[in-house]
Amino acid sequence: MLVLAVWQLIPTNVTQRVRDAATGRMKDTTIRRVPINLGLDLQGGIHLALEVDPSKGPVPDCADAIQRAEKVVRTRIDEFGTSEPVVQIQGRCRLIVELAGEKDPARAKSIIQRTAFLEFRITDMKNLFRDALPAIDKALQRAGVQASGQGAPAASVTQLFGTDTGKVKASKKPKGKAAAKDTTDLNAPGPLSSLLFQGQVPGEYLVPEEQVPVAESLLARPDVQRLIPRGIELKWGTEVLSRAGRSYRTLYAVEDRPIITGEYLQDAKATREPLTNQSVVNFVLSRRGGRVFERETGRHVNDYMAIILDGRVQGQPPIIKSQIGQRGQIELGAKPLQDAQDLALVLKAGALPAPLTIIEERSIGPSLGQDSIKDGITAGIVGVALVVLIMVTYYRWSGVLAVAALALYVVFTLAGLAGFGFTLTLPGLAGLALSVGIAVDANVLIFERIREELQHGKLVRTAVDEGFKHAMSAIIDSNVSTALTAFILYLVGTGPVQGFAITLIIGIAASMITAIFVVRTFYMIWLDRRPDMATLSV
Repeated sequence: MLVLAVWQLIPTNVTQRVRDAATGRMKDTTIRRVPINLGLDLQGGIHLALEVDPSKGPVPDCADAIQRAEKVVRTRIDEFGTSEPVVQIQGRCRLIVELAGEKDPARAKSIIQRTAFLEFRITDMKNLFRDALPAIDKALQRAGVQASGQGAPAASVTQLFGTDTGKVKASKKPKGKAAAKDTTDLNAPGPLSSLLFQGQVPGEYLVPEEQVPVAESLLARPDVQRLIPRGIELKWGTEVLSRAGRSYRTLYAVEDRPIITGEYLQDAKATREPLTNQSVVNFVLSRRGGRVFERETGRHVNDYMAIILDGRVQGQPPIIKSQIGQRGQIELGAKPLQDAQDLALVLKAGALPAPLTIIEERSIGPSLGQDSIKDGITAGIVGVALVVLIMVTYYRWSGVLAVAALALYVVFTLAGLAGFGFTLTLPGLAGLALSVGIAVDANVLIFERIREELQHGKLVRTAVDEGFKHAMSAIIDSNVSTALTAFILYLVGTGPVQGFAITLIIGIAASMITAIFVVRTFYMIWLDRRPDMATLSV
C-alpha cells in the first residue's frame, strides 16, 4: 500500500498542445502536473453566477429552464477540460459555475453563455430582398430619412468585387453623359441601398464596417420590417472582409424556414483539412435527421446554403453540389483550430433552453490561494503537533507507534485524493486536520483495552491481541457512523461542504487501516524483537 500511495503522489510530465501567445500558433508544451487537484480557493480561478436573461424573450418557468441549462453547461464544462468544475443550482433560478485554475475566463464565459442554436437555411436565390430595396428606400425617404452618401459608383463595385453585381434589374444602359452617372440601382442615393453592396453569393450583401450601426437601425424600423418580403429574414454574418483598404460586414437574406436544425445533431469534431489547412467541424446527424437533410438538399442542388449558429451566418454559404446525408462539414476558413474546437464542443453539448446572463463574477488570484494553502498547512501542523505531543506524553512508547502510523495515514489520505481524482479545497484541509484526530481516536480505544487486559494480569502479547480484538466493535461503530454523516454531507452539500466530506471519508478509511493493521504490525515487530518483555508502556 505504501508503494502504491507513493506512486500515486509522484508528479508526472504531460504534453499538451497550447497556443503560443506571441505567434498565435499551436505548439507542444510539457507541463508538470501535480496529482492532487487544488480547488478554487487554493489555486485561484473564476466564480460565475448565471440567471435566465429575460431581455431575450419571456421564459415561462425559470426553474425548469435553469435545470435544463445545468445539464448543458455541465456537459460543456466537462468537455472544456477544467478539472473538478463546480456546476450547481442555487435557489430556483440561479446557476453557479466555479472553474478552478482557469486561465482564460473570457473563453469559458463565451462557451457557457452561447445558446448554440444551429440552422441550415437556403439563401435568397430569387433576389426577393434586392427587388424590394427601391420600395424600402421610398418608405424611408417619406419618413424623412436621408441617404448617408456612402454609396460607391459602379466602377468602385467592379474594382472591389470583380464585377458589377449591384444591378437590381437588367436594363439598357443610358447613352452619352447619362452613362457616366449610372451608379447601379443598389448604390443609388437611397437611405438603405446606399449602404449595401451585393456580394458574390445570391442573397449576400456587404456593408461598410463604419456604417453597420446605421444599417442595423434602419433594418429594425417597423416600416422597413413590413416591406421585407414574406419568407425572407436578414442575418448578419461573422465574417469581416477587407477590400481596397476598407472593411465590410456581411449581411445575408435567407429563407425564414430552416431545412434542418441542430436538434438532429449527434456528434461534432474539429479538425484541419490536410490539403487546404482550413479549420473545419465535421458533424453527424441522427438517422431521421439524415433523411430530412438528404431530402431537402436534394431539392436545392446548386443553391447556396447558409449555416447559421446563434443567429449568425458562419462563413460564406457553400453551394449544395449534391444530396447530403447524415454527415456534413462546417468550414471556418483561416480561423484557428481552437475556434473550431470550441464550436464543436458547443454543438455537441446541445443548445441552452434559454439565454443566460452573468449577474455575478468573481476572480480569485493565485496569490490568495497560496496564502490559503500556507494558513491551512500551518493550522494542520499545529493540530498534528498537539496530537503527537498528547499521544507520546500519555501513552509513551505505544504513542510513538501510533505517531509512526500517523505518518503513513497522511500519505494514504493524500494518495486516495490523487488516485480518485478528487479536489483538495480549504475546507478539505480542515477535514484532513480533523481526520488526524479521528485516526488516533481508534488507537486510544485500542490502548485503553490493552491497559485493561494488562491490569488483569495477562501477558503482553495476549493483552495486545485481546486489546485489538475487543476494541474492534467500538472502532467500526464510531468510524461507520462518522463516514455515513460525511456521506450525507457530500450528497446534500455544495462545493466547500463536499470538499470537507470527501477528505473526511478518505481519512476515515485510511485511519482504520493504519490503526488496525499498521499499529498492530508495529506491535508484533516490536514484541518479536523483545520476547523477554514482561511489561508494556501503555
